[in-house]
This record gives sequence, structure tokens and C-alpha cells, in this order.
Amino acid sequence: MEKPGRENGTLLLAFIAGLSINGSFAALFSSVVPFSIFPLIALALAAYCLHQRYLNQPMSDGMPKLVAACFLLGILAFSAYVRVEYPQIGSNFLPAIISVALVFWIGLKLKARKALVESPLQ
Repeated sequence: MEKPGRENGTLLLAFIAGLSINGSFAALFSSVVPFSIFPLIALALAAYCLHQRYLNQPMSDGMPKLVAACFLLGILAFSAYVRVEYPQIGSNFLPAIISVALVFWIGLKLKARKALVESPLQ
């Protein structure tokens, strides 16, 4: 099993990749959101770092689900944020509710993983 710091770093990179992919999409294709190059740069760096982690260190059991959940959380969180900033796009109710549910699910899974690591082998 990988170290907890490295595991948290992978989850954070997946979250940043989700934020930046939605930010890039909004910057490129939405007429309401102003263009910025920074989400594209963040997406490229996050994807590169995630790829390097994937090549150099195998993922432990259950980790791909958490990474996918953090990626989806990043997408939904940015969508909710943009809809708060620009209300003419639409309501942010559904992305906000799904984001909160994902945060609780990720928290439960991380707590279960921590308990599994800390429990003595019998």
C-alpha cells in the first residue's frame, strides 16, 4: 500500500485535474466566462503529474474509485462555482448537492482505508 501522503497527493491532483478540465472547457466554449490560459496550463501539469504517478507507483486496492470520485468532485465543484458567479448560466443546485454527497462518500472511504491500515493484522 502506498504512503498516505502520496495517496492524498494523487487525490488532490485528480481534484485539480477535474477543476481545470471544467475550467478549460468553460474558458474555451462559454461566451459568459472570460478566456484564460491558466486552466489549460493547470490541466496539462495535473495530467502529466498523474501520468507520472501512474507509471512509477501502482495504485492500491480501492484507490481508482477514489481518484475518479475526486476528479468528478473537481468537475462539479467548478461547475457550481461558475454558476454562482454567473447566474444567467443556470442553477447550481444539482452540482452542489452531488458535490456534497461525493465529499461525504470520499470521507467515509478514506476513513475506512485509514482504519484498515491502522488495524493490527490478526
